Amino acid sequence: MILVTLGTQDKSFERLLKIIDKAVEEKIITDEVIVQAGFTKYKSKNMKIFDFCSQKKLEKLIKECKLLITHGGVGSIVLGLNNNKKIIAVPRLSKYREHTNDHQKQIVEKFSKASYILALNEHDNFEEVYKQTKKFKPKKYVDNSDKIIKVINDYLEKVL
Repeated sequence: MILVTLGTQDKSFERLLKIIDKAVEEKIITDEVIVQAGFTKYKSKNMKIFDFCSQKKLEKLIKECKLLITHGGVGSIVLGLNNNKKIIAVPRLSKYREHTNDHQKQIVEKFSKASYILALNEHDNFEEVYKQTKKFKPKKYVDNSDKIIKVINDYLEKVL
């Protein structure tokens, strides 16, 4: 199963769903596709689409999927990495009104350059990126948020 997550951004990301839908139509993707679409309204005979779900259900779907295709949100990417999933991340772009700015391009670029994920940028060919997932071995992600929280707590204890 392939899981597509569009996050909770209040803008549509129909562009990504059209790419996935076309890939299913063309038999590039033959697996079941489940989509967490958020505020994106899209109809498809090829994908199971729902708006939102609980964090617990999302985590269950991520554990079950063989591939995560997601927007360029840090939370979605890190959740996939923490579950050792292969990820294709597609940044939302401001020029299509998918976001207010293009910070997701930088996020996806950083994670991709570090070999954690595969990036699908605006002019990339989906089929080529998708084929890379077969041999792609993501770098092991080490979450250091506990260290960051400790540094902040230590600082606050000193100044308060």
